[in-house]
Amino acid sequence: MSSQAIRTDKPVSAAAFELAPGYDRIILLLYLVLICLGLVMVASASIGIADQQTSDPFFYAKRQFLRILLSLALLWFACKIPLEFWSRNGMTLMLGSIILLAFVLIPGVGHTVNGATRWLNFGLFTFQVSEVAKLFLIIYLSGYLLRRGGEVQTNTMGFIKPMVILAMASGLLVLEPDFGAAAVLLMTGLGMIFLGGVRFGQFLLFIVGTLCIMGLLAVSSPYRLARITSFLDPWADPFNSGFQLTQSLIAIGSGGWFGAGLGGSIQKLFYLPEAYTDFMYAIFAEEFGFAGQLCLIGLFALFAVRCFAIARLALQRQRAFGAYLSYGVGLLITLQALINIGVNMGALPTKGLTLPFVSYGGNSMLSMSFAVGLVLRVYLECQTGDTAVPPPRRGRVSA
Repeated sequence: MSSQAIRTDKPVSAAAFELAPGYDRIILLLYLVLICLGLVMVASASIGIADQQTSDPFFYAKRQFLRILLSLALLWFACKIPLEFWSRNGMTLMLGSIILLAFVLIPGVGHTVNGATRWLNFGLFTFQVSEVAKLFLIIYLSGYLLRRGGEVQTNTMGFIKPMVILAMASGLLVLEPDFGAAAVLLMTGLGMIFLGGVRFGQFLLFIVGTLCIMGLLAVSSPYRLARITSFLDPWADPFNSGFQLTQSLIAIGSGGWFGAGLGGSIQKLFYLPEAYTDFMYAIFAEEFGFAGQLCLIGLFALFAVRCFAIARLALQRQRAFGAYLSYGVGLLITLQALINIGVNMGALPTKGLTLPFVSYGGNSMLSMSFAVGLVLRVYLECQTGDTAVPPPRRGRVSA
């Protein structure tokens, strides 16, 4: 597209902003801010337990730094792969994800931690299958909506087919058990299919059915039922089932308006379990207060808005696969962040989900960084006119 054509479509400033050479600076800046903030918080939240366990106060911070370097390499790698490759191989990636999710449940194969079998142990490192499976299923759904967009909008079977795949993956995740990852995957998939133009009645019926099934699963296990009852009233048993949540709430409440300052958290000193992983948000709230929480939530909100803006730009450039992929990544990361924050604040039952880019954890950091690289690739191809795939029929996200 020539510069003259750009100026006729929109104001010069807006066109220059959207089509500036290189990768999207806003997404890249938000990503870098979040991972740097996460590194600082991992150092702060883990300093006590690291000193006790390893005699090195920055043991976990050093490991996180190495993971960030590897994540940056993966992001760069994702930026270099044409989207056509992912569009062509989405079915293979989806089948591989289902096989891996089933493989990890084989006795003696999956690695179990705290009663959950979610990992494959390769000696030097452990691999959490659910993190990769969520991303690969988003890639599959993006390709499916590209190829079968008309069926999704007009035919019941077009809607049911991807739902069966999502149900299989979610069921395997629940068996691990990883109820949080299953919820994130289902909500992300449903959001993508809704944006793909599914009929609202079918969508609403499936939502109701999914909620009923998830409710039955939640109350069918004493373990999950205990988590729900403790979530509803953690103060009823503050030293047993409600201990983690009550300590999280104490940390958040102690932060006040502006917090105790970096390193000033008391709850991280062996009071709050998993302070530098699942409950990192509570430590952040204690050290930076309500103002800091608003800033952190704002960063994730801006990330979602920018992903959606890139998706709309992709639709304008007749690149529907990239559009759905950007929508999926935006939904995946922000939904996981919202659920993690909700758990920390006592608004949702406790789940083993990290705060993207901020919590300690290699698998989450690597997979989320790769996802950001895919969004950067979508933006790049929108500018350069690299290999595109034909758009589907018009749906809710059509320009």
